[in-house]
Amino acid sequence: MSYRLGPAARAAGHRLHVHDSLGSTNTEAMAQARAGETGPLWVATYRQEAGRGRRGNSWASLPGNLAASVLWPVTGVAPEHLAELGFVAGLALVEALEAACGTLPDTASGSGTRSVKLKWPNDVLLGGAKLAGLLLEAETLPGGRRAVVVGFGVNVAAAPEGLPATSLAVTGYAGGAEALLEHLSDRMVARARLWDRGQNFAALRADWLARAAGLGSEIAVHSGGHILRGVFETIDEGGRLVILAPDGNRHTVTAGEVHFGSAATAA
Repeated sequence: MSYRLGPAARAAGHRLHVHDSLGSTNTEAMAQARAGETGPLWVATYRQEAGRGRRGNSWASLPGNLAASVLWPVTGVAPEHLAELGFVAGLALVEALEAACGTLPDTASGSGTRSVKLKWPNDVLLGGAKLAGLLLEAETLPGGRRAVVVGFGVNVAAAPEGLPATSLAVTGYAGGAEALLEHLSDRMVARARLWDRGQNFAALRADWLARAAGLGSEIAVHSGGHILRGVFETIDEGGRLVILAPDGNRHTVTAGEVHFGSAATAA
């Protein structure tokens, strides 16, 4: 089976470039933007040799996993709304996982309840372990045109060893990364339409919070060399994490590494 886009994505004018091997799908998508491509353009590869995560971390792309990026057109999107695309993409990915796999078991407890959760700012958890990561990158091109690329890395067939990570394979999913990309491309169309270039982030915010990992629980956030502890209260209208500290003050966090439960205490 080969990669292809879903019918809604094709109808909306999305295109797809498939490669046997790439260093990074995000790098390739941004290179297309620099060459004049405006998108929506998907880039997928069967082997990603130099995948990237947030904050300069590497992302291990094992055989059979999904490595794909989309160059998203952002004409008419105000700069302050660009980061919201990460929430659009996160919800689209969770919905794609559910469409492809149905109700996923909780790999931690073995229960049959759906356990796919969104971890702020850009991870997807299954049974509390990392299933997928997203990487949003933006660049201002010559002439002032902005380019935004969203990368998706999903552990479909296998998860890296030595990490608190999991894969779809452990749930019995055998549909392959190709089927998942079809669903993902269609869900991106639907979620982006609802988002409406940032005019309706409130609706996406409510949906994201309904799937948020650790909401209402103790967390620790590593940000800017500091550790902030408290209760994960919400995300605000700009997508920033809101923490209720033990002293009763609220703090907003724009970027950081989040730890839950006992990991929050030890962080």
